[in-house]
Amino acid sequence: MWYSRVMKGKNGVGILLDRELRESVVEVRPVNDMLMSIKLVVGECILNIVSAYAPQAGLDQEVKRRFWEGLDKIVRVVFRLLRDGYGEVHGGFDFGDRNAGGSSLLDFAKAFELVIANSSFPKSEEHLVTFQSMVAKTQIDYLLLRRCDRGLCKDCKVIPGETLAMQRRLLVMDVSMMKRKKRTARGRPRIKWGALTNDKAQELEGTL
Repeated sequence: MWYSRVMKGKNGVGILLDRELRESVVEVRPVNDMLMSIKLVVGECILNIVSAYAPQAGLDQEVKRRFWEGLDKIVRVVFRLLRDGYGEVHGGFDFGDRNAGGSSLLDFAKAFELVIANSSFPKSEEHLVTFQSMVAKTQIDYLLLRRCDRGLCKDCKVIPGETLAMQRRLLVMDVSMMKRKKRTARGRPRIKWGALTNDKAQELEGTL
């Protein structure tokens, strides 16, 4: 687990990763208590994952403004790398209260041409509700990815039987990543070593 917390006594934000992928991590970028990103190289694919926890609606407007500015900055960095040919970008954002002022989830998704995976698949209520208490039942957790990568998302739903806390439910997205085939250079001669015997090897050594 990579964890980011700046202010002592405040909650932080973290990213959990399978132990087998530990060596695939090439960069971890902690920003503050609410934002962090991680970059992985898996096979020939480069994945940029952003974890964001939006401020609650009752917090000061300055806190909300700093959050949206920080999120905008970190995603723009990822998209700049994408334009420079560094690979794919996928974001998982935990937006907390969707009414957290200064901006909205829909505005953010539209600005960066992202889709909300939660709403991409028809689901029953139990597979959509991420927060449930005695007085409220709502969606406060979202997973986003680029519109052009929408076909990679095979499913997105809440798992009712597993909870991270008494009122929170686990939101899961299945993404299928295909390894790209390496392109062979055209016109470059191929060396066939299968017929290289000991005598031929000695002859080649003498020539070299």
